Amino acid sequence: MNRRTFMMGSGASIAAGLAGLSLKANAQQPSRPNIVLVMADDLGYGHLGCYGQQHIRTPHLDRLAENGVRFTNAYAGCPQCAPSRSVLMTGLHAGHTPVRGNSGGIPLREEDFTFAELLQDSGYRTGLFGKWGLGDADTTGTPNKQGFDEFFGYLHQKHAHFYYTDYLWHNDERVPLPENVNGQRRQYSHDVIMEKALDFIGAEGADPFFCFLSLSIPHHEWTVPKTSLQEYSGTFDEHPPTYRWREGYAFPEEPKANMAAMITHMDKGIGQVMALLKDRGLSDNTLVIFTSDNGADSYSLACADFFKANGDLRGYKYDMYEGGIRVPTIAHWPGRIAPGSTNDSPWYFADIMPTFADLAGAKEAIPTGIDGVSIAPLLTGSRSVPELNDRFMYWEAGTVCAGRWGKWKIVRRDIDAPPELFDLKNDAAERRNVASNHPAIMAGLESKLDESHRPARPQIEPDAPDGRYYR
Repeated sequence: MNRRTFMMGSGASIAAGLAGLSLKANAQQPSRPNIVLVMADDLGYGHLGCYGQQHIRTPHLDRLAENGVRFTNAYAGCPQCAPSRSVLMTGLHAGHTPVRGNSGGIPLREEDFTFAELLQDSGYRTGLFGKWGLGDADTTGTPNKQGFDEFFGYLHQKHAHFYYTDYLWHNDERVPLPENVNGQRRQYSHDVIMEKALDFIGAEGADPFFCFLSLSIPHHEWTVPKTSLQEYSGTFDEHPPTYRWREGYAFPEEPKANMAAMITHMDKGIGQVMALLKDRGLSDNTLVIFTSDNGADSYSLACADFFKANGDLRGYKYDMYEGGIRVPTIAHWPGRIAPGSTNDSPWYFADIMPTFADLAGAKEAIPTGIDGVSIAPLLTGSRSVPELNDRFMYWEAGTVCAGRWGKWKIVRRDIDAPPELFDLKNDAAERRNVASNHPAIMAGLESKLDESHRPARPQIEPDAPDGRYYR
């Protein structure tokens, strides 16, 4: 019996046990929450108003923080897209997780177990809307084979670079976007995806549900509907963007207006989600988490620097410094999370699986050997979880790796490069390498880096027809 077969049986037993509880017992037990996980793409630590942004309007996310908790030491799984998502889904950090290449279509395999499967096996209705990036069509990694009842969006992450694509995927079928054929640019994919997600959340039927909104904004190409650009009244009104083309992508010559309008456009969608939950009477029993898959991209460095996209943190996407992996993260759950609170507990994407299992009453379904720790206590009133402060968190991307233990952060920029050490409590911007001052700490952390890496299985990108990147 492989692990997936065992876990499916275990999850089914848990679901059956829960279904068999008496009404009296249900009345005495708090109901399992609905969960909405929203993940932006390449959104930096400093892109939101509640994290210090001065130029981009994010009123709905700022309100989410005002009524929830803002985490200041939350981390993605990796400083690049696909491996970060693999860490998120499997609870295995970047030195153990199955997908480590970032080509866009390397699939999860049948034996890989995701938190979506855990929730599905535990009786949750599960939906994914947006960018997947862990398996193209006709592979073992498609969302419907990895725990999602419904999927709508992009399978291959390179496909998700195009906001005016002529098709998206609904489960295993292509859905044409007829207003985008022959180079037309009339149906903004983000809006089409949001409509499907809202339909899923608003559907009548038995709760609980899990909705994963995996949005492409603000990943390039940097474009937004003209109406949103026109509505955006800020620093950039007098500088409408003109476009140049690069490898088929539309990039504005002056990207600031588009970047700001894209993030504000995304923020409006968050407002729609929250309004729908309120209208359905689900707000009090729905946990909403907002985060990003890695730090801000520096493709347009002038744009990133202007917005201070990663705040005062060093580095950008692909870097192991804080700007590449520390991400804005907000959680909202009325009656459970103190409004307007801030939490500095260090945690990362590997912790999502045990956290969701904890909240779903399915701890027994957590696979042995994962790297995450449940942060559920932080979402239900506790200020800290002791295990979080005394464990080693690990990230890698190719030959670059990093680890955090308490206040200490070690960064190895290449396999032959001398590692650097930073005291994040006193130097969150990682300006001072203090490796030479703490040889004992360095020796211990270097050993931890080596122990945390296991060789990756073959990272094979499936063939695509007609010489394209994706199917």
